Amino acid sequence: MNRSRSRRALAAAAFGLCAASLVVGCGDPGDLRGAGQTPTAVGPTRLWPDLPPASSPVGDYGTADTEQVDGVKVPGGDLREVDPVAIVKAQAAAHPDDYTGPSALYEETVDALKYCGAKDPAKARECPVLKAYYRDFTGDGKDDVVIGIRMPEEQLAIRVYAMDKGHLTQIMGTSDAVLGVELAGRDLVLRAVSDIPGYEYRTAWSWDRHQRAMLPTRDEFLRSSDAPRPKGVRSPAPALTEGPAEVRPAPGPSSGERPDAPEDGGGGGGTGR
Repeated sequence: MNRSRSRRALAAAAFGLCAASLVVGCGDPGDLRGAGQTPTAVGPTRLWPDLPPASSPVGDYGTADTEQVDGVKVPGGDLREVDPVAIVKAQAAAHPDDYTGPSALYEETVDALKYCGAKDPAKARECPVLKAYYRDFTGDGKDDVVIGIRMPEEQLAIRVYAMDKGHLTQIMGTSDAVLGVELAGRDLVLRAVSDIPGYEYRTAWSWDRHQRAMLPTRDEFLRSSDAPRPKGVRSPAPALTEGPAEVRPAPGPSSGERPDAPEDGGGGGGTGR
């Protein structure tokens, strides 16, 4: 008798649980369901298939150039123990007449190196070598060093140095009118000014184990909220996100808005390249 009552109680409980869980599909087999029609995949169409491919680049950009830096001691192979100014001075001494390419230093920049380490704070601020940053770009478990060097005409040289086979080696070098520099994982991301208002160039430099150098592996042209506008440009920078255009009344006597007044209330902005 007790067993019969227990069985009836268990059956009633199971039925109640199933009924209560109908909202989540009690008894749903969980099979895959169709999501409807999908667009047909269209492969890329090759243009001018008979055109012979080029065998060499138009110009040498030096993106895979590396250089061993002599005359700088690296205690224990730890780049954090090295003065970044000593690295820049060593390269400047090795290339006194080199003013082009990724290792270029303008004459004014070389002259300003004498202020690095000055006791007078005013003179020390004239040092073109910026604070160094450290990150393992090569994946060998040791920090490499990123050095920024101020150049004339709002240019910034960015260089990366690593210990390669026991030698201090420059593995990346470039210069540009920089909006910002970021570390993202093992990538070095450079944001540079564009000559189109409201846009910027964004280049990610990554370590390539075959070239044993950092290469520009991703180059983008993007909208930017803080990119400067050339002088005389009145239109605001495009928004970062797309959206429906805002309908605004045309300027006139009734709107109280001057037709020639910038929307941001300021001047013409910065100067692009």
